[in-house]
Amino acid sequence: MMGHNNGPSMEPGVAWRTHCWRAARERLLPTLPIEVVRLRVRRAMELGLDYKTYASVRASTGHDVVAFLFSSNALRVNLHVPVMPVARAAWIAGLKGCAAVGLATAPLAASLLEAENPELLRAEQAPWALARFGEIRGRMRTALGRLPADQVILIGDHGLEQDWCAAGRLGAYLEAARFFPVAP
Repeated sequence: MMGHNNGPSMEPGVAWRTHCWRAARERLLPTLPIEVVRLRVRRAMELGLDYKTYASVRASTGHDVVAFLFSSNALRVNLHVPVMPVARAAWIAGLKGCAAVGLATAPLAASLLEAENPELLRAEQAPWALARFGEIRGRMRTALGRLPADQVILIGDHGLEQDWCAAGRLGAYLEAARFFPVAP
């Protein structure tokens, strides 16, 4: 039947079919050796992520995280206060084995964001919040440079920034409150 996922039917004997379905599905899912799990837990800590978040990004993309894109909203930076709060700057400085790139939302200039925040590898101009999909995609490609898109996580603080993730084909989107441990 079209649209059927070949799962258990709702006829009599459902409990047995459900059990068989779950057992077959579990056999398909890989069981990771404990050493691999330990390495991934350590890598999640280096990236400042909880293991569940890191594992879900890793499972969905099949790759490790190589960089973070931070919107200036997530960094709590604007034209009048171009320097990140100390706690956020320290958190970014503590990240290991990944790049940190800033996205300056207008009217903040990327050059000011980069100059005032040495924890960032570089900064690029962010797309306008209500820009068309093609323009957002172009800005995200520029921001990524040579970074592989599916290995980059966008840290944002505004609902419209989530669209940047889809346009840039990024690995994941996380809200700043979930990424940074302490809100300044």
